Amino acid sequence: MSRTTFFEVRILDANTKEHLCFLDKVEPYSTIGDIKSLFHKSYPQWYPARQALMLDPKEKSLRDDEILQNLPVGTTATMYFRDLGPQLGWTMVFMAECIGPLLTYLLFYFRVPYIYSHKYGFTSSPHPVVRLACACHTFHYMKRLIETIFVHRFSHGTMPLGTMVRNCAYYWGFSAWLAYYINHPLYTPPSYGELQVNYALAIFAMCELGNFSIHLTLTNLRGEGSRSRRFPMPTKNPFTWLFVFVSCPNYTYEVGAWVSFSIMTQCLPVALYTLLGFIQMTIWAKGKHRAYSREFKDYPNLRMAIIPLIL
Repeated sequence: MSRTTFFEVRILDANTKEHLCFLDKVEPYSTIGDIKSLFHKSYPQWYPARQALMLDPKEKSLRDDEILQNLPVGTTATMYFRDLGPQLGWTMVFMAECIGPLLTYLLFYFRVPYIYSHKYGFTSSPHPVVRLACACHTFHYMKRLIETIFVHRFSHGTMPLGTMVRNCAYYWGFSAWLAYYINHPLYTPPSYGELQVNYALAIFAMCELGNFSIHLTLTNLRGEGSRSRRFPMPTKNPFTWLFVFVSCPNYTYEVGAWVSFSIMTQCLPVALYTLLGFIQMTIWAKGKHRAYSREFKDYPNLRMAIIPLIL
């Protein structure tokens, strides 16, 4: 009968190399998440989500699901700890990032006093496109809030508090900037009038529905509690057929929605926000695309990251 070989884990501070903790008789099948829980017992102020454990201070953090005996270490492992700072769950992060722009925009739409000249306090724009833009903007963020609560399945992943504050400043700030100009008393409607607005509205609605369809598909990709990994494929829903050409059609539809909103309002701050969003989503999409290609040997070669046949 074979005996179980236990591991010893020594944890040092990644910056000072100071000895922090010694874990004895650690099961070989223990995950990094298990080791973080054991470390947390010695240092209650550093809960698992706040910890980063590495085999080398200059390397990237180990994933929580990595198994101790599969790591390139002997039975006595040395790991380096880094404090990630206060963390917030993804649900709270998404709620904060969505509620802020939603409420900020409405302050400008209702022309709360002291935003514009006092005589315009609580007045409304005579242009129908301004009301339509408010409806579209509100719908977009209400959809994101509903998805956050009912659709998205978040793991135990977290975001550092400092990063969330920076993200909120970005989203809330841009929402205020574009709302200021769209709802300004001197705002000028689009050059081609109702034709331009109606075409943009149709594209916006299609992109929002497409984005929601992709999020539903991604949620259903992995059943509750399942550990199996599959890459997304088109379903009977026509909006998911974009998976034939791109790895992240949710970003494709998101960019499309903001492009159409830019056309609808013909507002430069909206166009700039769309451009910056496209750059960031392209970075995310290319990272996801590379991950899919590395993980799945049968991953479709036709797919690009975010723009069919181009990018």
